[in-house]
Amino acid sequence: MSQATVRYEASNGVATLTIDQPTKMNAMTFDMWSSVPGLVKRAEDDRTVRVIVVTGAGDKAFCAGADISQFGEKRTGEDAVRAYDRAVAAGMAAIHDAAKPTVAVIRGICFGGGCALALTCDLRFATSDSRFRVPAARLGLGYGFSSVKMMIKKIGMAAVADILISARILNSADGERSGVIHRAWPRESFEAEVRAYLDTVAANAPLTLAAIKRSLVELSKPEAEQDDAAVDALVAKCFDSADYKEGQKAFLEKRLPNFKGE
Repeated sequence: MSQATVRYEASNGVATLTIDQPTKMNAMTFDMWSSVPGLVKRAEDDRTVRVIVVTGAGDKAFCAGADISQFGEKRTGEDAVRAYDRAVAAGMAAIHDAAKPTVAVIRGICFGGGCALALTCDLRFATSDSRFRVPAARLGLGYGFSSVKMMIKKIGMAAVADILISARILNSADGERSGVIHRAWPRESFEAEVRAYLDTVAANAPLTLAAIKRSLVELSKPEAEQDDAAVDALVAKCFDSADYKEGQKAFLEKRLPNFKGE
């Protein structure tokens, strides 16, 4: 059996974090959650990376949530529960607050903490046979306030109330209506559709993407905590960049721009 891990690879402007425990529907262990912030930082520090993808190994699941087999050891006792919840919150925050755009690429099961993890991403695409569920009410566990708050900010109070209180399974059409996902495609066209979208993002100006992403992060905070100056500084950096000149030149010459993040 392969070791449960979150794999990292980067190519063609895309850094991919692959949740890799397919024998357990890519359920997340404590160590897997703990590794996420470092992997996101690696993608942020790589100048060739324009967009971060989070996905699951294999074709059956994005992530089935927490690895329940660890609950006896990792979620029993106040100190253990607190440590586990901190690891989950840190992993979620790293993706939500990443300096670069994040995209969840979902195939199949997307349950529990996996559903919350997908919602931390800026964009979420799924195969049309994917399923979504947060079954906390069927497991008797308390669902963390930070996760509930994040979900409400992403898809609204009514949708989150339905998902959490009913603990029901949503199909891809339900997911689109509730905002859990942005688009769903059939399996046969899914890879091509996602690749085309990611290629489009990867070709965009990285400094502009950074400014947009910082705006999204700041707008997710209470108004009193928003750092307008940080966003303004990134916007100013765009106008002072060689990429801004390249974008204008490419437009006039009717060609695709070659952005370098400078």
